[in-house]
Amino acid sequence: MSLTKLLVPTYTQMLRALSGWLKKAQAQIQKADAEALLSARLAPDMFPLSTQVRFSCVQAQEAIFRLQGKPFPESIDELLEEGRNAGVRPGSLADAQARIDETLALLDGLTPDALDAKADEPLTHELPNGMILDLSAEQYARDWTLAQFYFHIMTAYSILRSEKIELGKADYVAHMFPYIRPDTIPKS
Repeated sequence: MSLTKLLVPTYTQMLRALSGWLKKAQAQIQKADAEALLSARLAPDMFPLSTQVRFSCVQAQEAIFRLQGKPFPESIDELLEEGRNAGVRPGSLADAQARIDETLALLDGLTPDALDAKADEPLTHELPNGMILDLSAEQYARDWTLAQFYFHIMTAYSILRSEKIELGKADYVAHMFPYIRPDTIPKS
């Protein structure tokens, strides 16, 4: 299995979707309400929208570097720090879009097999609480990073919906539209 072919399109499609949701939110709320939106949470013990955006980007970026066996750049620590402190300093919608754009640029710059060279090597992943996971690169991609990425993407979507931003399933699966047979599209 090509990890590049699995991860890069997934990250790209869903980060573009997330960017689109934030643009819809920006069009639907007053500028003064944007900070409140970025501070919104599903539950008091969960991170806010601003963190969910940043942690979505972190998951994609960490995977890119980890699967290539490269050290993390300082930008990942910056994203993590911004995310952890987003309850106090949520930033702006423009900041959130900039982080998504940076991650998309990183993804766009990858070669078609960038994440595959070390696919058969064991991978060690240490969690912030000190637990260590011993995985293959494929297990890391499939069982850890994709799951974490989708958790943060879906939490962002859910926060936006809970804050009355008009989004629907079509916003979530917009990347599927090119596959629709034109003669099957409802007329109404």
